[in-house]
Amino acid sequence: MQKIRAWFSKHYHNLMQIRDTPHAIAGGLGLGLFIGFLPVLVPFVPAKMLLGILLAWLFRCSKLSAVIGVNCHDVVLPVWPLVLRWQYIIGYWILSHPHKLPPKLPSLQKHLSVVNEHLTMSEWIHRWAQHWLHWKTLRLVWWPTFLGAMVLALPLALLSYFIVLKIVQKYQERLTPHQPQTFS
Repeated sequence: MQKIRAWFSKHYHNLMQIRDTPHAIAGGLGLGLFIGFLPVLVPFVPAKMLLGILLAWLFRCSKLSAVIGVNCHDVVLPVWPLVLRWQYIIGYWILSHPHKLPPKLPSLQKHLSVVNEHLTMSEWIHRWAQHWLHWKTLRLVWWPTFLGAMVLALPLALLSYFIVLKIVQKYQERLTPHQPQTFS
């Protein structure tokens, strides 16, 4: 719990040090959170961070707060498999007609047998790509997971935008000295 509190404190101070409008800071964080919760297929590449920066640039938001938002999913990293599973369940339910929950997951014993094999990195990447980038897997697993991620990430991004907007506005109001109004 202490590590989570320290993580939030560090990122709070990083957000407050950004010199930009409250809208740009809150928008960047909201976009970053949205992108951070999407399942991206590209391994070993900071694709989410680059996508967050690109979207922040397109929407004229703070790129730094977008990067912080993309990295916010690190807080839920220990439960990330459960988040992905819920994203898949929601997406599967939306795509099925009539609506139903997905079937049970297959046993992991078959997949864990690969761990005992001695594979080079290129062999491992090739096997990963053959299985996970196959059109059938993309259609049956990634598309429902992506759709479920959008359903979960959009309200989270909007909620964080409005909360961070208020926090940054109050913080910046405290920093700016109140100037007396002059009447002419």
